[in-house]
Amino acid sequence: MTLPTNLHELDADALRRLLIAQDRELIWRQAKIDQLTHELSLHKRWRFGVKTERLPLEQAQLFEETVEADLAAMTEELEQLSGKPASAKGQAKRKPLPPELPRTEIHHEPASTLCACGCQMKRIGEDVAEKLDYTRNNLLNLHT
Repeated sequence: MTLPTNLHELDADALRRLLIAQDRELIWRQAKIDQLTHELSLHKRWRFGVKTERLPLEQAQLFEETVEADLAAMTEELEQLSGKPASAKGQAKRKPLPPELPRTEIHHEPASTLCACGCQMKRIGEDVAEKLDYTRNNLLNLHT
């Protein structure tokens, strides 16, 4: 809003009306600036912020608390519906190797079972696998 050129000739009521009009325009402009600033921040958050596929930390923790119980309940329900027990995860689907084949056991153990803090490490599990390997014997038949 522009000021009139004859400002010194205006009476008190006209000056008050002019001041009120300028005050309203100032309030409207500040509201518009706040609205645009808010829209810009929403756009920046949408464009550069955390993606919507990710769960907030609090929601992810809530999900983790119930996932074990849910999985156990679903497995039990599936076993009841199918009538046969579900096979263990990672269990081989082929026949076991014959017992007469020679076996070599290889154990992968840490050099030390002491933790960096000085306490004793505990075994939390182990993986066992059988692998069939082919070796070739080189026999030379020497004829004289």
